[in-house]
Formats: sequence, structure tokens, C-alpha cells
Amino acid sequence: MNSTNWILFILLIQLIHFLGTWKLYIKAGRKPWEAAIPIYNAIVLMQIIKRPKWWVILLFIPIINLLMFPVVWVETIRSFGRNSLMDTWLVILTLGFYIYYVNYFVEVSYVPDRSLHPKSAIGEWVSSIVFAVVAATLVHTYFIQPYVIPTGSLERTLRIGDLLFVSKFHFGARAPMTTVAAPMVHDTIPVLGIRSYLKKPQLPYFRLPGFEKVKKNDIVVFSWPADTVRVFFKKEEGVKKPIDKKSNYVKRCVGTPGDSLSVIDGIVFINGKELQLSDRAKPQYDYKVYSQKGVSSKLLLSLGVEEFTRKYISGPLNQGQFEAINTYLVGGGQNANGDIELITRATGIPMKVIRRAGLSLKEETGRERIATMTNDMVAALRANTSIDSVVKQIEPKGVAGYNIFPQNPNYPWNNDNFGPIYIPKAGTTIKLSPEVLPLYKKIIRDYEGKSIAVSGNQISINGETVDSYTFEQDYYWMMGDNRDHSEDSRSWGYVPANHVVGKPIFIWLSFDNFKQGITNWRPRWDRIFTTVGGDGEPRSYFKHFLIALVAWFAFDYFWKRRKRSKKE
Repeated sequence: MNSTNWILFILLIQLIHFLGTWKLYIKAGRKPWEAAIPIYNAIVLMQIIKRPKWWVILLFIPIINLLMFPVVWVETIRSFGRNSLMDTWLVILTLGFYIYYVNYFVEVSYVPDRSLHPKSAIGEWVSSIVFAVVAATLVHTYFIQPYVIPTGSLERTLRIGDLLFVSKFHFGARAPMTTVAAPMVHDTIPVLGIRSYLKKPQLPYFRLPGFEKVKKNDIVVFSWPADTVRVFFKKEEGVKKPIDKKSNYVKRCVGTPGDSLSVIDGIVFINGKELQLSDRAKPQYDYKVYSQKGVSSKLLLSLGVEEFTRKYISGPLNQGQFEAINTYLVGGGQNANGDIELITRATGIPMKVIRRAGLSLKEETGRERIATMTNDMVAALRANTSIDSVVKQIEPKGVAGYNIFPQNPNYPWNNDNFGPIYIPKAGTTIKLSPEVLPLYKKIIRDYEGKSIAVSGNQISINGETVDSYTFEQDYYWMMGDNRDHSEDSRSWGYVPANHVVGKPIFIWLSFDNFKQGITNWRPRWDRIFTTVGGDGEPRSYFKHFLIALVAWFAFDYFWKRRKRSKKE
């Protein structure tokens, strides 16, 4: 929907409001034309229903207005004596059109001195819930949004089980484009498993002013550009989603508009120079660890390594034993000796589970093991006398990797050797040819809404033959710090500016074993109440929070006690 369509849509809404309320305005002592003037009619209506004028602002904020409209409808009919439960339900279920019936067919009188307080405990409760939801939705949509790290693509900078607060105002809050949606949920209503929004109508992209722009090294939450997933981990036909209802991803911005980016042997280069990461960044890569004596799982775990597999050897298993350990397995089979091999993650199988199932397992520690590690872990492992070698795993240059952007044989890139590639900047013009087109086809067609046709060496955009293209918005390049285990821009390309959601600023909770059920969660105390940005090692402010909380309760208790003693 373009700007002209929106103006017409708003005028239609004003006409609907005028036709349904002008007689009620007269009965409230106002002029009928006051029901027809946009914004002014809302201010007058607030005076009629005895509600504060600042409510008018809420009526024009997307998503918030969906919650406020029913409230205003109910308040309107109650201002004219229609207070029954039936009236309330009728005006809500008819999307406000019950007001037409009251306006034209019911003899009502304006009640200027009606009580604004709910007449029952249930009414008080409903009123409190409604405004709590409005306030929470306002904060969630335009200021701060909670977010949980679900995957290890940023390990060990941000970890699975980190619960974050994401700032919408740092980069400027993106106004919702989807106008009709359930509050405080994303693309799916929990439990029901159904879509939480209507695809139409859609608002044009608009972002409120922020106080900073996305920079290299910033960790950014954004709408996943390639998202057509209705339900994760379920194979089915993709769905087309509005931008603000695409799944939210979090990665590090490594390339900004106008940059030329390359990845050489796993290292990111910007404009020919190695990207200097923040000192809080902990990039990880896969390494092959070799030891003649065998690479000990205990040694890897003692260094903080958590991404490797373990192999257990077992005799025959009965059904009960297999079911007892199945949740811990990532693979397995039978070896040449007829023994059963059980493959697990680094956490292995808990001893209590082994004992309860009556199993006899032996861990096999091979001479070669693949482990994902930071530079510090690699240095510590190389210093250990039991380890013979630690070698970084690199995909060679010129060998096409799996699912690598732009998915074209003319660009045999992989995760470790990629590019160079230009990151578009708004207003910049590039030369366009059939060879270059694969790099920017998705931008032109999907993100900037143009039709593309290729005939021989000629390229047509919107039916016109062209040899260049000027970009309409900025684009970014996002990558995970867990370089060999991150699906990021190397897979699906550029992130448009209108897909940027916000900036993670604070970890308020953090748990180990986050994917193993709530009973297995273990707090990471050193990460709770730590900032995401900044320099140096993260510092927990949890103790400071507890002290402040105790001080507040103590102050509140003694203050109330003092007030009571004065009254006595």
C-alpha cells in the first residue's frame, strides 16, 4: 500500500467515523462537523467520553491502536447510557459498528457526569489488564524487546540460553508495517500455533530517529531476510511473510554500506584490511586436534570447549535402555566388531542416567577429534604436552561450499574463502551485467520490488533495458562469531536497512543446558545482569541490583511505617 492509498484509507476511516457518530456528537452538545475533522474529531471524542487527550496519540500508533479502538468504542456507548454487558460485547464483536445502531436507531441521552470507575471487581480487573497490555505492547514495540539466544551462531560472545533486552531506540524504532496483529507475540500465537497477523493492510516502512547508526562490530537483531518458514524444523511449503513478521536473527555486523568485503582463510577483510573485532568478541573456528595418546574429553571440557562429539562403546541395548539415553544421542550405529557406538554432544551421558539404565559404557577417545574453539582455547591446548597438533580447518579457495550466496557456479565461494563483494549503499549506482546480476538480483527483485528479465546479454528492469542500477536503501553484512557453525550473510546475502530491529544491550538472565529442559537449567551467575557492549570482560551487576532492591524494600517498609505512626 503506497502513500496515496494510505491517505485514501485514512479518509475512509474518517468518513466511517463521521457517519456513525455525528448524531451522538450533537447529543453531547457538540457540532456535527466536529465528527468529520481528522485528529480534531478524536480530541473532541476524548472530551465527550471524559478521557485524557493524550489517548489520541495512542490511536495513531500502529498495533497500540488495535488495543485502544475497542476501549474507545466501549467508552463511547457508555457515555450514552449503554452500560450492559450485552452492549459491550456487541460493540466489540461488530468492530464498533454497533455504534451506528445506537447513533441512528436508539433514543439515547448523553451522560456528562458518568462514573469512570468500574462498577465491579471483575471490571476493575479487566480495566487493569487492558492498560497493562497496552503499556507492555508500547514498550515491547517501540522501546525494549526481550529476546533469547536460541542457537550457537554467536558462541561464545553471546551464548545459547542468554536472555537479552534488545533496544529499539538505539537505531530508531521501526514502526510496525503489519497493522493487524496480536500484541506481544511474533508470527505465531503460542499454544494455538496459528498465524498471529493479517497480511493486509501493510504500512510503508518508517523508522523513528535513533541516536546511532549500525556500525561494524555492532551485534544486531534483524528480521531474517530469507525467512519463509512457517514452523521451524518442519518440512513444508514456505510462506511469504511481511518484513516485521519474519523470524528475528542476531549476528555481528561485519560490513556496512559502501564496504568491499572478503573472507580469506576464515578472516574478514574490509576494503583490503583485516577487520579488527571488539575485544569482547570471541570468534570460534573448527580445529582438528591430534594426540598419539588420544584426545581426552576431560581435557577439552577443562578448557571450556563445548562443541565436540563423544563416542561411547556399548554392548546390546534393550528398548528401555535405549529410551533412557536417546535424548542425549546425536548419532550412532554398529562398528566392525559388532559393538554399538553411541555419539553424544560434549556433555555426554550423565552418570546417574547410565547407572539407572544399568548400562556398561566405555568412552573411546580417538587420536583425532574436531572441536570448535576460540583463540584462547587453542593456545591453551597447544601448550598442553599431551597434544601433538592443533590445526585450523579451512575450506580451500575456489571450492564451492554448500548453500553459499549467491548460489551461482560463477562464484565458487565457501565459508572460509568468500568474495570480494560490494555492500550496497543507498544512492550508489553500479554497472549491471549478466555476470554481476546474481550478486544483486535478490536486492532488486525482493527487497526493492522491481521485476527483472534477462534476454541474452540484455537486462530489463520493470520492462526497461538497463546497464546500471541505483540502490534505494542501505544494506549490511551480518556474520556469526561461531564462524563454522553460523548460517548468516554468507548463505543468504545482504540485510536491508528496513530489516534492522534493534541492538542487544543487556543480559538479564543466562542458563547452561538451556535446551535440555527447565529442570536441567543452571544459572551462569557471571553473565546475569551484564552489558552486551563495552570494552573488557563483561561485568555482572547482579549484586548491585540485589542491594538496590533490598534498599528499596527497606525504604518502602520504613516509610509506610512512619506514615502510619504519624496518623496514629
